[in-house]
Amino acid sequence: MDYSLKDLEDWNEKIEKIVKKIGLDFYPQEFEIIGYKDMLGYESYIGMPSRYPHWSFGKSYEKNSTVYKYNLTGLPYEMVINSDPCIAYLMKENTLLLQILTIAHVYGHNDFFKNNRLFVDGTRASSTVEMFKFHADMVRSYINDPSIGYEKVERILDAAHAIKLQTSRVIGEKRIQAEVLKQRLLEDYKNSNEVHSNLDAYVKLAFPDLNKIPLQPEDDILYFIIKYGDMEEWEKSLLEFVRKETAYFLPQIETKIMNEGWASFWHYNILKELKLPDELYLEFIKRHNDVIAPGYGSINPYFIGFKIFEDILKRYGMAKIFEVRAIERDESFLRKYLTEELCAELNLFEYAARDGNYVISEVADDSGFKNIRNTLASSCGIGTVPLIRVTEMSKKDKTLNLEHVFDGRELNITYAEATLKYIYELWGHTVTLKTTQLGKEVRLECENKKISVKR
Repeated sequence: MDYSLKDLEDWNEKIEKIVKKIGLDFYPQEFEIIGYKDMLGYESYIGMPSRYPHWSFGKSYEKNSTVYKYNLTGLPYEMVINSDPCIAYLMKENTLLLQILTIAHVYGHNDFFKNNRLFVDGTRASSTVEMFKFHADMVRSYINDPSIGYEKVERILDAAHAIKLQTSRVIGEKRIQAEVLKQRLLEDYKNSNEVHSNLDAYVKLAFPDLNKIPLQPEDDILYFIIKYGDMEEWEKSLLEFVRKETAYFLPQIETKIMNEGWASFWHYNILKELKLPDELYLEFIKRHNDVIAPGYGSINPYFIGFKIFEDILKRYGMAKIFEVRAIERDESFLRKYLTEELCAELNLFEYAARDGNYVISEVADDSGFKNIRNTLASSCGIGTVPLIRVTEMSKKDKTLNLEHVFDGRELNITYAEATLKYIYELWGHTVTLKTTQLGKEVRLECENKKISVKR
């Protein structure tokens, strides 16, 4: 390391002055210098300084350390936590220029965390670290409890992890409890209908569907199991921990392209303002080009996001990019601002399987760019996860009926069957799933952990 901690403090001070002048609005920023082994560990725990124990984190660490050992992949230059204060880890193996670029990049992420509506509505940055630590402490207490133990905890966490992304896609959603809904309906109709003295009797007579569970299809399967499942309180607590941590990560899943594009856009413009000496400036250009290099056979979110923000600035001005940063998610960002000209400039195309081979099916011309844009928009973020929701719970035998909201993409039946078994593990009663295969409706049923398929 050919620089000192004082050097980094001085560069950070210069960067923060530029960041404030530009108008970025960020949480107080803290940096921690760590080695590559620590970075491997933090990467496995998705940056959190404290996570509950589970074998999947160890598996992730072994995989990451092995591919890194054989030089099959690199490590991130930094990791940033959406917290207040914002915490970022810098690898001490980075060169001085890489640290400068990374510090500037971090301030972009920090501003995005504080101001994008998905993070504002869906997370509480001030209590993030405490939440994860509390969950870790509670899980360890269950493991150490002689009446529970590691195997029972692992069984619940395995199943919860399998379905954790089957959750509400409306970030920051506020639920209306059934009793509140009943009261509102009573108030709406009391002037035009005979009012029964017994509210439940009135609602049952006037609105028979309100006695159905759930009232409307429920996207959040873990929530439904917690509310209606036959589980012990410690088991419900584990499910709630997984729900809350998934809710924390969901805005990051939904804004990967925007978030990385925003941070890349600002590290580029901040470093141009720094008046770097020549030897650092040349490395800056190389490192920046490495970060935003287009992907071959895949999408580089840094590249796509950076280019779109540059194009928005050119076409609409500085105020517009701050507005976009605040209100959009990746899907809407791409649908609104990935133009035909950008599609052509970025050399985007779509390929599909035909006769056992992959061939280019769309190119960025007048007729093809909309299909490319729509495919990219619908397959980013949580759009990569099939939407499965609860349609009804039988009051007679507690059979749980699920449906796959079919959008043209079929389920992998092998994965669907394995996932149904996990849901059965938590629910404890028959679970069914309705989906579409080859244009026909298919019904999978899991009973006693055995799967049957009805067409």
